[in-house]
Amino acid sequence: MNEKTPFWRVPIVWLVIALPAVAIVAGIAMVVISSRGGSIDSVADPVRRTAQVQVADVGPDAEARARKLSAVLRSQDGVVELLPVTGDFDRAQPLQVFARHPTEAARDVRLVLQPTATGWRAKAALDDGHDWNLEAGDQARRWRIVGRLPRAQYAVRLAPALTEATGTR
Repeated sequence: MNEKTPFWRVPIVWLVIALPAVAIVAGIAMVVISSRGGSIDSVADPVRRTAQVQVADVGPDAEARARKLSAVLRSQDGVVELLPVTGDFDRAQPLQVFARHPTEAARDVRLVLQPTATGWRAKAALDDGHDWNLEAGDQARRWRIVGRLPRAQYAVRLAPALTEATGTR
């Protein structure tokens, strides 16, 4: 018995048809996704570009590490508070906090926190529906401490971006 099987019942035929079709659909999807979003720079600071290397100023991070600065940022009930934990903070000066949305720069928030008896404070609300990349520092930008506030959480520890052991981020 040598019966001919229809081509659609042979599994290898489906493999030969399906692989190129999936590759075409995935390629079109990647083009559509990439065209919807702008280019997002991974560093919010001004950077100097040399060839394909981006160089950012880490001076404020080194200053925060040298002064052993750390703090807790709390955002709840329409108030953003920064409470110092360690280090030599100038308690009389206002601080600025940048809350950066992880993917949409248009949703970034800049806050100026005024000094209080316990730290610094501003009336503002951070959306707790997504993560925030946080940066706090003095208004002259001599030092900065950073942290990430996860979605649906209300407090985070901010510390220098440079580590003690390596001196890198």
